[in-house]
Amino acid sequence: MKTNRRQFLKATGLAGLGITAAPVATRAAPGGAGEASFKQTQPQRFNMHGYATPKLGTVRIGVIGLGSRGSGALRRLIRIEGAQITALADLKPEAITQALKAIKTHNPNPATYAGGEHEWKKLCERSDVDLVYICTPWALHTPQAVYAMEQGKHAASELPVALTIAQCWQLVETSERTRKHCIILGNQCFGAFELVTLNMARQGFFGDLVHGDGAYNRDLTPLKFRKDKTWFLERDIDRLGALYNIHGIGPIAQKMEINCGDSMEYLSAVTSNDFTMDRKVREMAAKDPFWQPWVGRKFNGNMTACIVRTRRGRTMTFQYDHFSAQAGTKMHVVVGTKAMAMMDPKPSRLFTTERNRWLTDAEFNAVVKQYTPEMSRRVGQSAETVGETTGYDHGGQDTIMDWRMIDCLRNGLPVEQNVYDAAAWSALVELTGWSARHRAASVDVPDFTGGSWQTNRPLMDLALKTGGTTRLI
Repeated sequence: MKTNRRQFLKATGLAGLGITAAPVATRAAPGGAGEASFKQTQPQRFNMHGYATPKLGTVRIGVIGLGSRGSGALRRLIRIEGAQITALADLKPEAITQALKAIKTHNPNPATYAGGEHEWKKLCERSDVDLVYICTPWALHTPQAVYAMEQGKHAASELPVALTIAQCWQLVETSERTRKHCIILGNQCFGAFELVTLNMARQGFFGDLVHGDGAYNRDLTPLKFRKDKTWFLERDIDRLGALYNIHGIGPIAQKMEINCGDSMEYLSAVTSNDFTMDRKVREMAAKDPFWQPWVGRKFNGNMTACIVRTRRGRTMTFQYDHFSAQAGTKMHVVVGTKAMAMMDPKPSRLFTTERNRWLTDAEFNAVVKQYTPEMSRRVGQSAETVGETTGYDHGGQDTIMDWRMIDCLRNGLPVEQNVYDAAAWSALVELTGWSARHRAASVDVPDFTGGSWQTNRPLMDLALKTGGTTRLI
């Protein structure tokens, strides 16, 4: 019997999401909005932050999901020394066929799994897979990452890795128990400006960090109406909040040393009405009855704006809008007591209190040259070249992200983003939705580190003092 992606999601999307019972902490929401009941913390079984697994000379990779993101990742991974694709899985056999063509000269004859709802589990169970690379629809990210770790594999998942706080805790509990990494992909932490400003922050250029702005505002409405990808439309139904926020959160959170020196304490969020999707669905259904089942459904609002306060008293704001006339803005604003950086809208700029003005182009370029870290110098240009040939690479930064992940695993080093980042950044999906439904009531952000954020040291080895031995081919 033929199975389509919609049936696949229904059959497997919510499987394996059970959470062991644990005490919860609640925070009363102001204005009579009720209480938010999310588990806030628990004793840490094992600290995965800074944990280095034994060296893997060759990192054997199984890729699940070979759509646009998965196929792009596949083409990047085969260009990294020591990365070997040993298995592929996708619901569609034709996706497997296309993937095999793409890698045949670099990585021939991986095992393949297709056509069945649970075939991906066989990939996770293989003895010749060290890392499971997940590029599937959102509802599958947590169950697949958890299952991979249960089978003794590291898991790297596209974002968000989880959709609920319960799923976030399941990822943390599984990673700590199995001592396998859970890495969030697509985190946008390896862009040139993001790395430069991270280096500037660490060297005191901004003074004391006070505030950061992040966003992922981009009109993705046309992509919502692909008949072969209806899950992309359904993900915005019956949900409010910042559903795809990591592009904005990740780089700001790293500069604020979230989970390793600071921690998100609470947030508030508001969401606008839906001004786009209901109308668009009706227009599409009038032309093609295929879209009729989505008429009258409740879509997420156009814009969600969120503000977070950290336990060290700093603030971060994030925006999420995929339906309005947005040109693709991440903002990425860093504000300190001595200086400010702004990436979007272009051109990128720097302001200093010493000059009391925006830097000129020449001054800006001199500062960027001074603070460009070794990581960018060593692989930035090569990664950009690889990215141009692979697609879905965000200007080479996804190549650097994959390269560094493989480099860390090959050299027995801690990975740059771990399960606590995956959980904390993904937690905002449910938390912003709850706050938006309760008139911007504040809601506590769980501490997934069990308090170890106070002693964890920042990761991201910008100087490549360790590792950096892996080549881009």
